[in-house]
Formats: sequence, structure tokens, C-alpha cells
Amino acid sequence: MTAVLHAFADEAEPAGRLAAALGVEVGQVALHGFPDGETLPTVPTVAPTVLVYRSLDRPNPKVMPLLLACDAWRRAGARRLVLVAPYLSYLRQDAVFAPGQSLSRDVLGGLLGPRFDRLVTVDPHLHRTVDLSASWNTPVTVLSAAPVLAAALPDLAAPLVVGPDEEAGAWASALADALGAPHVTFHKERRGDRDVRLTLPDDLAIHGRSVVLVDDVCSTGVALERATQRLREAGAASVDVAVTHALFDDEALARLKQAGARRIVSSDSCRHPTNAAPLAGLLAAALRREFGPDGS
Repeated sequence: MTAVLHAFADEAEPAGRLAAALGVEVGQVALHGFPDGETLPTVPTVAPTVLVYRSLDRPNPKVMPLLLACDAWRRAGARRLVLVAPYLSYLRQDAVFAPGQSLSRDVLGGLLGPRFDRLVTVDPHLHRTVDLSASWNTPVTVLSAAPVLAAALPDLAAPLVVGPDEEAGAWASALADALGAPHVTFHKERRGDRDVRLTLPDDLAIHGRSVVLVDDVCSTGVALERATQRLREAGAASVDVAVTHALFDDEALARLKQAGARRIVSSDSCRHPTNAAPLAGLLAAALRREFGPDGS
């Protein structure tokens, strides 16, 4: 056995799907909590290569146990550690936008990069970083969720793919390619966390069309809610929402439906009621080279 996959209890289901797709054993990291809030991870039996499944949504309680587990894996004899993190947090600050702020992208990279030999992630929330591998000084494989999101929307006829703003253009383009459809983006003017103005190109014909509204991350849901409203007001026959990383709560989900979203689908990078696009096959295809004779 040259490789095993390890995961934490709260992500046993997606880790199990990935292990099945790879044909490897899966082991669970045990976490002991002390009364003062500290945690002590105990890792299962290791192999020369340990694939670690840990999506970093809601990262603050996840990161420290992961770092401690890295030490445990190495001490137990793992020669190669590969982090499978479908969602990577703390990437929105990939530049210092105002004096006194941190560059959280590099803080996270400083924690993960030296401890893992490779990272695999999906649709990282980056707009100014071209090469995350260079920023973190470790190989980072970036995958697109577009194929699995397209597979979760199988019944669309001649859809139009729309991004809620220009920053979503890359994800709109990728999903449009997967669906064989045209794409366009809204122009967004943000006046606050929950105050957003969206406008469409004047010459765009929406009336009677099936529309797929796509973004990489949905947290508050405000932009997607406003975009759904605008599309329905413009006469869209239907609006389906597709997001890679579903971080929004039940209230935001209800608001999206009330705004007129017919269907909301997400990948299983983060556990959510809208999960309809499992990433196991996509991740497994990217990880197969870890089983070569030299593990490189």
C-alpha cells in the first residue's frame, strides 16, 4: 500500500467518495478536545504517501488541528503529504487593500506550503494571483468545477450563462464552455457588504431564455439574489444558480428561491443542502499521479 487517504470525522462522506474513486483505504483522524479549548489529533496508520482530505470552509477551528496532524503524520513515517482542500479560505485578501490590513493569502500559504508536498484545490477565490504555486512555494493544482456543475444541470436547452459581476467572468466562461453556451456578466457596483447595484449590457436579449447564474463562492447570497431578480425582471424563462463553494445559510437560500431561482446547485466542496455536483471523480483524476513509482 503506497498511499492512504485520511480525513476528519465531519468530512467522512466526501472523503469516502474520493477514496472509493481512487481505490484506496480511508482512515479517520481522531480529535481529542481539552477543557481549555486545545485539541490533540491522533492520525491512523500511515503509508509512504498520505492524501489528506480537508476542505477549509469555516477555517478557524480547522486549521490548527490540521497543522498539528501534519506533525503527527511526519512523525508516523509519511514521506509525502498531499492536501486535498476543495475549498481554500482566506484568499480574498490576495493584496493589501488598505494600511493596517494583512495579506491573508500569504499567511495561509506560510502555514500550509512548508507542511505539504502538494495541494489540490477547486476554483480558488483569487482575482489578482496568477500562480498560487509561486506565491506559496509549493505545487498547487487548481481544478475547475465547471464539468461537474454542468453535469448537475442536464436538462437545459440553449441556456445563457451569466456571471453576477466581471470578477465571475472566468467561472461563467468555464461553465459556458462545459454547457456549449454563450456567456455574459453583470456590471457590479458595490456600495457595501449588502448594498450592490447590478446592470446588464443594454443590447442583451434575456426574455424567454433559460439562464444559469454562476459564481465560485456564495456567502451572503446578496449578489446572486439581486442578479436573479434582475434576470427575472428582464423576462428570463428560468434562472438556475450554480456555485462551486456554498457557504450561505438557510436564510440566504430562502432569499434566492424567493427572488426567483428555480434550482440551486453546488459542488460538495462544502457541506450544504444544495450539494448536487460531487467532486470525487474530478479530484481522483488529478490525484492519480500520486500512485506512480516515485510518487511525483
